[in-house]
Amino acid sequence: MASPIEQFEIHALTPPLFHLAGQPVAFTNSALYMFFAVALATALTVLAMRPRAIVPGRWQMLAETLYNFIADMVASAAGEKAKPFFPFIFTVFIFIMCCNMLGMIPHSLTVTSHIVVNLALALFIFVVITVTGFVKHGFRFFGLFVPHGVPWALLPFMMVIEVVSFLVRPFSLSVRLFANMLAGHILLKVFAGMTASLATAGGLAVIGVLPLALNVAITAFEFFVAGLQAYIFAILTAVYLRDALELH
Repeated sequence: MASPIEQFEIHALTPPLFHLAGQPVAFTNSALYMFFAVALATALTVLAMRPRAIVPGRWQMLAETLYNFIADMVASAAGEKAKPFFPFIFTVFIFIMCCNMLGMIPHSLTVTSHIVVNLALALFIFVVITVTGFVKHGFRFFGLFVPHGVPWALLPFMMVIEVVSFLVRPFSLSVRLFANMLAGHILLKVFAGMTASLATAGGLAVIGVLPLALNVAITAFEFFVAGLQAYIFAILTAVYLRDALELH
């Protein structure tokens, strides 16, 4: 792999299945890894809980820990009214986390490094939250864009700012996840290539220990970032949901 960008390329694994707007649509490696993420999430949440032991094993304990962690996060970030939406937010969290973790496997594809995938997920969340706001409050949902205590002279200007900030939420969600995963994996590839080059550089091979050690540290940090970005995506979803439910 000569370029650090090659690891993000999408390749068709099948001939075109159908055409959409004149463009061929095939089953790609990106879709395959999303299926892997769904399978991994199912194994972590469904199969791990199947024994339902009083004294949980390691996998059941992991599943229960993730469940309780996100349940507490939703309760604190979105309030009691958001309890019916817990399965939705938990699904978002576990899917993104599994996609991120699968991307840490060598020679695999990091699905969340593609902004189109993140944007599709963020737009879906945006639609769910907006529809929820209108269903619960009707046209009073527009009150979300009218800040309280603002002088009348500044109110039109502040309303424009509130509307723009609301509309850019799906883009900020998707770009944040995309940028973090893309930058981290490029950095891993660069230092891995540097280590391999120095290893064949004769007397300079001993220097290769330095980028190797740094690569190990970055890998450990990327595992942390993989979980952290899933959590940030989920907690921001909960915060935005609270705005729609309580008009704050």
